[in-house]
Amino acid sequence: MELSDTNFAVGTIDACAPPCLSLYQPTHRHHPENAQDPIRFRNLVKTLEASLLQSVSAAEAEAMLAPFVALAGDHDFWTHSRDGLAVLGGKDTFRVFKLQRPVAELAVVANTFHTKPLLRLRQSADRYQVLGINRHRIRLFEGNQYGLDEIEPNALVPRTMTDALGELVTESQQTVGSYGGVGGSHTGMHHGHIDKVEEKDQDAERFFRAVDRAITEHHSKPSAFPLILATLPAHQRMFHELSHNSLLVVESIDVHPDAIPIDELRERAWKVIEPLYLARLDATIDEFGSARARELGNDDLTTVTAAVVAGRVATLIVEADRVIPGRINAETGEITLADLSLPDVDDLLDDLTEMAARMGGNVVVVPADRMPTTTGIAAIYRY
Repeated sequence: MELSDTNFAVGTIDACAPPCLSLYQPTHRHHPENAQDPIRFRNLVKTLEASLLQSVSAAEAEAMLAPFVALAGDHDFWTHSRDGLAVLGGKDTFRVFKLQRPVAELAVVANTFHTKPLLRLRQSADRYQVLGINRHRIRLFEGNQYGLDEIEPNALVPRTMTDALGELVTESQQTVGSYGGVGGSHTGMHHGHIDKVEEKDQDAERFFRAVDRAITEHHSKPSAFPLILATLPAHQRMFHELSHNSLLVVESIDVHPDAIPIDELRERAWKVIEPLYLARLDATIDEFGSARARELGNDDLTTVTAAVVAGRVATLIVEADRVIPGRINAETGEITLADLSLPDVDDLLDDLTEMAARMGGNVVVVPADRMPTTTGIAAIYRY
């Protein structure tokens, strides 16, 4: 089993030799609610089996479903769930995603993987990261409105002051002539006694610089998620003044994560992110309204599909939980509505999100109450 995160690049999970199996279900973090999760999972696997047997032999179906069956019996896996689950399987692929957001139940066999729920998590405007830092160590979290989990920083991110500065940590009574290396260059100092508070501030500044540089390079740039600082007020000013991270949010959380439960940390983080999230969605919706007024936007499924296939779509807005079963002719853009239980039928909206993203379009997956249309789709054209 390959347990994956949702920081994938489009194109890294949609390559699949048909038939491609996609399974989604909501899960639960705690007992007793999570006791029903493996039962629901087995029922969804039976749905996959029924669809799969329409196109392959019983032996082939058994082989493809074997990792699903093994996962159903993995007790440790089911006792460490999050809020949702996605499992993608094929002849040479089996990937499992634990999700920070509940998802609608779905079990589908098609010519490609169903990835719209994953794209929603990857590209949703409500995702963020929290950096907890003090003079001694860091902690890194990633979440959204519904969940927050601690994540392992990239191997090149210093976890502690010793990781960042090594032997350059200031001696308690005396300094060397100058500082350099990790943390950037600093003005030279004469040998001699300096105040311990000043020494600690110098070390903290160098540590914070090293962390800021590494987090920017290995987390903020790849994810493009807003970063919230969680630390004591005394450290907030120093970090913000030296940071070069354009994704660092101005407002901070004035406590270190060690001091509060993770649910409280999530609530406080969401209060910071929610206004930014709503502003980003509103800006995208306003952009669609303006584009439609200039005949550079449309919400008709047939028309938008043809534009996606032609590579004309700059931004595609898709309703998160809407499913429209059917097939798309990748050459002509013609669509055919069909039953989702058929082995070569997927969600048209899912296929369109993948096609638009592969062609460099910006895909925004939003809840129904934020959609600017009633058709489940809205497109802003390049020309």
